[in-house]
Amino acid sequence: MRVKYPSIPHLPWSPGLQNDDRRITSLSGFIGKEVVVTEKLDGENTSLYRDDLHARSLDMRPHPSRTWVKAERGRVAHDIPLGWRFCGENVYAVHSLKYDDLDGYFYLFSVWDDLNVSRPWDEVRGWAERLSLPTPRELYRGPWDEAALQALDPDPERMEGYVVRVTAAIPYADFGRKVAKWVRRGHVQTDQHWLSQPVEPNGLKRQEQS
Repeated sequence: MRVKYPSIPHLPWSPGLQNDDRRITSLSGFIGKEVVVTEKLDGENTSLYRDDLHARSLDMRPHPSRTWVKAERGRVAHDIPLGWRFCGENVYAVHSLKYDDLDGYFYLFSVWDDLNVSRPWDEVRGWAERLSLPTPRELYRGPWDEAALQALDPDPERMEGYVVRVTAAIPYADFGRKVAKWVRRGHVQTDQHWLSQPVEPNGLKRQEQS
């Protein structure tokens, strides 16, 4: 069964909130919990299964960057347990931001088991190491501290934003209470601007290019 990745609500202080976006209704799901804040990469949210894959939209039309990620799924498919899905950011193609020092083209940020539970963050990192996949850069890890998060100062010229999640497991029904995002002001979030343009690959770190 294919499952669409849930929408991530905006934090109250996210400057990129637009009219059709959703703001988190309460921060109570974070209070008293350990959280991790990771960089939000500017790519295409993609879910990999043992025998399938799809982007945020379950109806995925052909595109060269998706051809690349299909091959990547083939590389790791035998390690994905049946009924699980491995979700990450496909950053092969330039979207609104151009990267020149990526650790890879698929950044794993979420692993869901066959009970539709998002596994703990340390398990995600363990799977990433096993599959030789990068994970998004950690900007903060520790107890929930609203002031610390608001003090983060992402460079809008280089970062789309950040995502905060509790480090513990997250059932699908609790996702909207325990995951939230900060997005830079004016970030283009539709697919039309890059799907219709010639593909320009992002750059990898030099050790990845050898």
